[in-house]
Amino acid sequence: MTFFPRVERWHIPETAFEESLREMAYDGSRGNEGIVLWLGRRHDREATVSHLVALRGAGVVKRPDLLIIEPWLLSEVTDVTIELGVALVGQIHSHGDWHGVDLSITDRTCGIAVPYYLSVVAPSYAMEPRTRMDDCGVHVYEPGTGYRRLSAIEIGQRLHVMTGLQVPLIIVGEESA
Repeated sequence: MTFFPRVERWHIPETAFEESLREMAYDGSRGNEGIVLWLGRRHDREATVSHLVALRGAGVVKRPDLLIIEPWLLSEVTDVTIELGVALVGQIHSHGDWHGVDLSITDRTCGIAVPYYLSVVAPSYAMEPRTRMDDCGVHVYEPGTGYRRLSAIEIGQRLHVMTGLQVPLIIVGEESA
């Protein structure tokens, strides 16, 4: 048994994707990248997103072309995953129009790098509410290779956007006054 079992298919509730876009659009309206972490479970080569995590406070820096999450804030996220009995299975973050939906050098070298981690990049700071998964860059961290962007065909085969399932949004970090 491995700590990071192989994932060949991700199940993402449509409401989780929509709520993630709304959360990131808040930062996008201020001209900054945004991020939402996706928690869930892995089983039989599949991962299902069950919870969203929004990051707040001094532990996360959001700028026009940069996101920094302090290790202590990720440690708080870990505490939440343990309490809920889930794992960090992926994330979605936004880029401005001039950066596209590929992972940046910073994303590739300083981001979360664990096997079968899903990293989705939403365009236009997630400000377009009609954004679909097909409009995003979808990347998977593969052992021995690093992040690889999935083709449109692979997105259709490996990502299943589910309807009818609500997932909670959890705030981690301190709210600004």
